[in-house]
Amino acid sequence: MMTQQHEPCITSIGGQALIEGILMRGPKRIEVSVRTPDNSIDSEELSYVSLWDRYPILRLPLLRGVAAFLDSMIMSSKALNVSSEKSGMTDIDVEDSESKLDRWLDKHCGDKLGSLITAIGAVIGIVVAVALFFFVPAALFNLYLKFAGPSAAMWRSPFEGVLRLIIFIVYIGLISFQPDVKRMFRYHGAEHKTIFCYEAGLPLTVENVRKQGRFHPRCGTSFMVLMILVGVLVGLFIPFSNPFIRTFVKLLCIPIVMGIGYELIRYCGRHENHLTRLIAAPGLWMQRLTVKEPDDSMIEVAITSMKKVIPENGEDRIVP
Repeated sequence: MMTQQHEPCITSIGGQALIEGILMRGPKRIEVSVRTPDNSIDSEELSYVSLWDRYPILRLPLLRGVAAFLDSMIMSSKALNVSSEKSGMTDIDVEDSESKLDRWLDKHCGDKLGSLITAIGAVIGIVVAVALFFFVPAALFNLYLKFAGPSAAMWRSPFEGVLRLIIFIVYIGLISFQPDVKRMFRYHGAEHKTIFCYEAGLPLTVENVRKQGRFHPRCGTSFMVLMILVGVLVGLFIPFSNPFIRTFVKLLCIPIVMGIGYELIRYCGRHENHLTRLIAAPGLWMQRLTVKEPDDSMIEVAITSMKKVIPENGEDRIVP
């Protein structure tokens, strides 16, 4: 039934690439499908109640963008754990790779040490991200002003935005050299192509999915790029030049930037005109780095996950 042809539509179903797998999220179900070491496909329903369902007020414009981002982060963490287990990534002979110090620490500290290291790693990651994306651009522009003079102050926010975008592109470019990330980007392509195939009203077969485009306007990559661009506009209204104060205020503005970015990408996903093509263009360009061509085995995983979340009553259909 799920492979039958239907009328073309815009769907609310979205997905995410995982380790050797795909997460698909429909109106009523979230499914994780993974290619296992024996080359079969293992699927599991992910149990998660969205913030929209728990707190209906978060369905309001602007607020729903923040809620959607938090939902995505939480589901991503849960789904990655599932995919890493099913794909065999956790089946490693830890004893052979542990040093004597590792075994001593594990014996005397146990799970507490692991939790502590995880927490420290998370804090360091956040600090580095804030420094690179907020503090460093502000500090570098202050340095530039010493040579350019006060008249160049009007270019502060565009300068910071362009530098953040460059940092983001360089980061994506560097991690794309890792084999596991390369495969994840190919699964990302399988996810997009499968959604396009379904929206085109075609049966979900490998042959039909293979023919579809891989750049989707509602992609998370596009959302990140839109957040950077919206951040440039918001930054125009922040009068502070001190890097510490400016960074603090920009962090406070993140929910506003998320909200606006989400509304823009939501609008672009539902409408096709000159304005939406202009808004979506930077994100679609960036997807050339994060969305790669999948092979047929990856498409099979995406189709399996997609079929599980398509509702029978068509409630996933979006009316522009």
